[in-house]
Amino acid sequence: MNAKKLSKRLETVASFVPTGAILADIGSDHAYLPCYLVHKGIVRHAIAGEVVKGPYESAFRQVRTEGLQEQITVRMADGLAAVKLEDQVDTVTIAGMGGPLIVSILEKNPESLTNVTRLILQPNIHAKVIREWALRNGWAILDEVILEEDEKIYEVLVLQRGEMKLTGAEILLGQHLIAERSAIFVEKWTKEIANWQRVLASIENAEANPEIEGKRAELTYLIRLVQEALA
Repeated sequence: MNAKKLSKRLETVASFVPTGAILADIGSDHAYLPCYLVHKGIVRHAIAGEVVKGPYESAFRQVRTEGLQEQITVRMADGLAAVKLEDQVDTVTIAGMGGPLIVSILEKNPESLTNVTRLILQPNIHAKVIREWALRNGWAILDEVILEEDEKIYEVLVLQRGEMKLTGAEILLGQHLIAERSAIFVEKWTKEIANWQRVLASIENAEANPEIEGKRAELTYLIRLVQEALA
């Protein structure tokens, strides 16, 4: 992977960035994504934000190597603190982190989202918490993609401002992903059911107490929810 050839995962994220956008890529690492988008003529300007010194320096060097210092600003900052109102950022990408960490970034500096109309989020795990955050904060899911790369399964969520309603199954699994029911989607959740069933079997003969009963009820609910969505 480099600034001109992204991984399948980041290429999917890039495909949802609107032409003419002003982008903030949070947790930019080597700044491959913003460099790629500038090279393709998709974004007008980009902010590459990194909180860790090593990746920040890697991003800074990459932007210089690509000769894109005029189009990409590299900032060392904690999450959305890299975004200033005068930047007029309208699109934010956050990729390669767990869902809870992505949500914590979105919640820590909400003022940085003032001008933002699109969020493109790629959680490695726990996409559910992003959907819950969207419901609480006036964002609607425009699209969702599930993909497999290097034997790992990833989800990409595209959010725009607006209201939506989701069922319990749609919060967990993704409304668009349930409708599409791709082979990767079925594979992921079939394996998850099997994992839950193994845990359920392991506590089947455990001494009853509120914690065990709560876990049993939760697992039974989740298994039924997913089985119904896959049926």
